[in-house]
Amino acid sequence: MDTSEIVRLERYLRDRFGQRINVSRKRRNDGSVEVTLGEEFIATIYRDEEDGEVSYQFTMAILEEDLPDAAVGRMNRPGR
Repeated sequence: MDTSEIVRLERYLRDRFGQRINVSRKRRNDGSVEVTLGEEFIATIYRDEEDGEVSYQFTMAILEEDLPDAAVGRMNRPGR
């Protein structure tokens, strides 16, 4: 991805999720970029071009060990 695409993706994500989102090139040049929230890596974005159409795939892995306990999670949800 070129710099202008990275800036546009970052602006899009910040408009939706807040100013702490950052998008930057990865050290390994495989065409994808890294997404961080503050200092924490949260996702990778891949560019896909097919039949002249460009799209971006946002891939975020969530480890089971990082999830809150199910009972606690239900109690903290808004409206409950």
